[in-house]
Amino acid sequence: MLNFIWVFCILFGILFALITGEMAAVSDAVLSAGKDAVNLALTMAGIVATWSGIMKIAEKGGMIATLSDKFYPLLHFLFPSIPKKSKAMQYISANFVANFLGLGWAATPAGILAMKELQKYNHKKDTASNAICMFMIINMSSLQLITINILAYRQQYGSANPGEIIGPGIVATFLSTIIGVFAGKLLERWWKH
Repeated sequence: MLNFIWVFCILFGILFALITGEMAAVSDAVLSAGKDAVNLALTMAGIVATWSGIMKIAEKGGMIATLSDKFYPLLHFLFPSIPKKSKAMQYISANFVANFLGLGWAATPAGILAMKELQKYNHKKDTASNAICMFMIINMSSLQLITINILAYRQQYGSANPGEIIGPGIVATFLSTIIGVFAGKLLERWWKH
């Protein structure tokens, strides 16, 4: 369905440009957007490579396991059915740390591995468990201290002060995470009854 919508929008735009005599503007937009996309991709690739490397070093150096131990009281509240020393808890910790630092790209591999591990503790394989649902809620709300990707986008597009969004970003993601966890726990209790 989404492909149909995109094709329709592109064809409608080209047809409209033909009717209004603005095909030169469409050609210019396609060429400049392609150049901007390549520049942005190169900027993001550098950021992703740097922070993914830092996360891998943290994992190999034992920092992720240590953080998992430190976060255990919180993680146990969020995921009471998952054992403390499980790989799932380590991957969840790595995902949370990466999201907290605003590194959505670095969080994705840990998130996928966490989901695979959480599925091992799921008794109904065709239904998402409470732990899987809670992980998705927190992942989607993604509490962030520094929104690295947004800072990079703002810098790429010439913002005078790319960092001015850090404060509002912290408040917004903190509130969305708290509300999401509250709603998840409420539904978890309601569903049991």
